[in-house]
Amino acid sequence: MASKAIQITDLAAWKQAFQSRSPVLVHLNADTTWLIQLPYPSSAASSTQSYYNILIDPWLQGPQSDVASWFSTQWHVEAPTVQTMDELNSLLLQLEEREGGSAAIDAVVISHEFTDHCHQATLLELSKQTPVFATDKAAELIRSWTHFESVVTMPGFSGANQGGLQVALGDELLPAWLGIGRVVTAGNALYYHSAVLIAFNRHGNTLDDTGAEGGSTEAIVYSAHGIKGSDLECLKPSGINTLALLHGLHDMRIWMTAQLNLGALNGIQAVRACGAKYWIATHDETKRGGGFISWLLRRTTYTLRDAVEAEEVRLMVEDEGKALTESSYDFVELGSGEALALQ
Repeated sequence: MASKAIQITDLAAWKQAFQSRSPVLVHLNADTTWLIQLPYPSSAASSTQSYYNILIDPWLQGPQSDVASWFSTQWHVEAPTVQTMDELNSLLLQLEEREGGSAAIDAVVISHEFTDHCHQATLLELSKQTPVFATDKAAELIRSWTHFESVVTMPGFSGANQGGLQVALGDELLPAWLGIGRVVTAGNALYYHSAVLIAFNRHGNTLDDTGAEGGSTEAIVYSAHGIKGSDLECLKPSGINTLALLHGLHDMRIWMTAQLNLGALNGIQAVRACGAKYWIATHDETKRGGGFISWLLRRTTYTLRDAVEAEEVRLMVEDEGKALTESSYDFVELGSGEALALQ
């Protein structure tokens, strides 16, 4: 049974989630801004904090606009629970019962250069010392601001190479038990339908070393626009157990042209391919839009039941009546300001 979601405005409940020593996933807005909190392994304990905090695609206040305001501009309909990075930092310091000190965000991950993922005003609220891990074009854009001291282009991952997971995903700016990269998708030069891969070992071993405790490398896979299941088939052979897949339900398209968000019908195949324990919905906020593109966007809202029924039909046609096996994952939708301990 899945853990019960809690509100981060209830600091006591958030602290109680920490007691499980499980990764905690926090939805900071109704769209696709996330905080991943990974417990420091006992063998690699920090003297100042019990959890390592990774911020993903932060966009809080104000609009986002790509190309020009007349082309595309969007606003949140639901105000984010946390309005500023200072407010988030203050909550995290209270959570760790620290009265001050360095910023509590340990790393930032940016999946795309589009401003609903790479929002300059929000990012510039962060400390200059915060390391940023970004995809190619996003990294170039962020470097042009000359704000952050360290901007790392995330390595591509299509399976562990001869050097193993540590070589493929590790970085000197990260603890040895943690790695960050992106799943490479064949023929997708703009990596629009790709995924961020956050791999970690709860026992403090390197990503390739299970150690005496037998702890394995786990991962949280984040795909804001969706990723084909076939592109995730590299994870299991590489020794990665997927704890959670973040993938949306809604199908978003530009009229008569491109499909933007792949939606639930793709998501159900992606979660089966990677074997995730949790499927978490993301990037499904119906935002207030303006500009030329807003007139061309087409949204189809799916539910999990829609996806399961469609998959049953697909399997009957393609696999000669093969039944859809009972799902082994928990599906969760988290609202703005809700958090979940991933057991």
